[in-house]
This record gives sequence, structure tokens and C-alpha cells, in this order.
Amino acid sequence: MSPSVLQCGLGEESATALPRFLCADSEDIPMLKGFRDFIMRGSVVDMAVGIVIGVAFTSLVSAFTDALINPLIKVFMGGGVKGGTFQISGVTFDPALFINAIITFLITAAVIYFLVVLPMNKFRARFMKAETPEETPADVALLTEIRDELRARRQG
Repeated sequence: MSPSVLQCGLGEESATALPRFLCADSEDIPMLKGFRDFIMRGSVVDMAVGIVIGVAFTSLVSAFTDALINPLIKVFMGGGVKGGTFQISGVTFDPALFINAIITFLITAAVIYFLVVLPMNKFRARFMKAETPEETPADVALLTEIRDELRARRQG
């Protein structure tokens, strides 16, 4: 057995042992068993992956807007280091930061919508509809009841 394989039931001294609550036979600790079942569900893992990817994507979009969009906004609002800023009573206001945040939000929301939400909705519409059984029309249900009643009378 290779040393990189994780197994249950190994002693505490083994570096390849899984924590006890992740083992299938950890019935003696019901609270940890429930936690393990919750963590091992697919939806929780999918959600964690989605959050990590979302954070990484947000930082990518933020870098894009900070490096390219924010300087362009400042150029159009007066240029220079302090372009687009103004002061009132010694307090500096920078509307370019707010415009930059709006652009970051719109880019992130558009990408998530078009690359995640829209394909998922199409997937659900295509495959979930096929799984739902069609409801029997009322006249067919009534005829089925009459047929079953006639069979019961013949046999009884």
C-alpha cells in the first residue's frame, strides 16, 4: 500500500490516517457523523467550489477595472493623478472609485448570468421536464376507474 493512501482505522501515529469522524464506522459520535454526512453531500461541495471560483473571478475583474477602467475614467474626468477628484472642506471625493465598483459589479454579474445561470436554467428545463410524469387527463382517469370497477365486479 502506498503511503499517500488515506485509510480509516489506522492508529494516531500514522500520517495517512483519516480523522476518525470521516470514517464510515464512526457511529459512536453521532454529532460528528451528522457533520460528516452534511459535508460529504454533493451540494455543499459544489457550493464551496462555486464560492472559491467566485472570489477568484471577482479579484480578476477587480484587477481589470483597477488597472484599465479606473485610469480611463480619471482621464475623462480631468486627467492627472487627481483627475476626477474634488475636495470639499479638505475632504477628497473620488467618484471614479464608485464608477469603477459599478463596472466591476456589472461585469461580474453578466459573466455569472451568461456562463452559469443561463446554461443551468436551460439544462434544468431540458432534463427536469422529462423526469416529471405527465398528469393523467380527467376523462382518462374516469375511464380507468370504470374499467377497474368492471374488473372487480367480474372477479367478485
